[in-house]
Amino acid sequence: MARDPGGVVVDKYCAGPFTDVRRETSGAREATYEAPPNIALVKYWGMRDRELGIPFNSSLSVTLDRFRSHTRVRFDPALSRDQVEINGAPAVGGPRDAVVRFLDRVRAESNLRDSATVVSDNNFPTASGLASSASGFAALAGAATRAAGLRWSGRQLSRLARFGSGSASRSVFGGFVEWHAGRKSDGSDCYARPLYPHDHWPELVDVVVLVEGAPVKEVRSAVAMQASVATSPLYSKRLFDVPRRLAAIRAAIGKRDAGRLFPLIMEECDDFRAVCESTRPSLDYLTATSRATLGEVRALNREGGSPIAGYTHDAGAHVHVFTLERHARRVRARLARLSGVRSTLVVRPGPGGHPILPRRSPRRDPNPRRRSR
Repeated sequence: MARDPGGVVVDKYCAGPFTDVRRETSGAREATYEAPPNIALVKYWGMRDRELGIPFNSSLSVTLDRFRSHTRVRFDPALSRDQVEINGAPAVGGPRDAVVRFLDRVRAESNLRDSATVVSDNNFPTASGLASSASGFAALAGAATRAAGLRWSGRQLSRLARFGSGSASRSVFGGFVEWHAGRKSDGSDCYARPLYPHDHWPELVDVVVLVEGAPVKEVRSAVAMQASVATSPLYSKRLFDVPRRLAAIRAAIGKRDAGRLFPLIMEECDDFRAVCESTRPSLDYLTATSRATLGEVRALNREGGSPIAGYTHDAGAHVHVFTLERHARRVRARLARLSGVRSTLVVRPGPGGHPILPRRSPRRDPNPRRRSR
């Protein structure tokens, strides 16, 4: 991403002709886009306007490398209804309905009536706390708008992506990203923006702890968070505390201050979890292995005499443990030996979403004989 002289974020992929959009003589239009998940260091949990996808509080996240959602959208006048495939299987029920509603928004913006084929796959577990909805809807926003012929900036994509999944607004961008909750009733000032690029802090790594038997969420986060708003006695205090904590975490990242950052992200995670667990009915996303992971990180910090790692998790059982590269081997070894840990991965802050260019056939030489002379 770059900035124009007025300070507005410019999407370099929207600057010129759509060379990545395939147009066919049948009238079909197709585009492919990839987007990564992100892990929130400051969570949003609860919408003040569900219809417009506006959260109660701003949030801050790290976009992750290695993981991605790969989504192809093809608008075709020959189709009678939308066809949606996710991870190799036809989408049904709620997941399909969410994609169709999202496509309807794109069609309304582009004055397009055609139905679409959507094929999306993830290279990481779905619906288990690794933000597959964030990467999935960010990729859908990129692919669908481009296939529909819309030349949209990163800010516009961020506004659109939040209608599919709030955290998808952050996956449009790479590195360290803040999603502004905004104040306007129409949501026009509710969008994400990049704070620092993915290479801002080269030594920072995320040890992802994948838990054996991690349950798939039975209740979508969009529904669960509204239950917290309505029933958790801790929710109002959380809204009071989050702005202070977000400002402190933003400052720690800017200064690359691990000793300050790690305790703050654990404080934020513990506060988020307390709200979930005090919701009625209680929202408990962690397994015994997840909780053992949190305890092991606390033990590592006590043994080190200062914070060498900090944990966080979203609405799922897998845990993200941030540390510095010089500590990564030690931290990973300690966590990998815990009972119930399936595997650990080391990932880093990564770039944001981007279109996938179609493969071009090599141009044939109209005078092949000249090459042999």
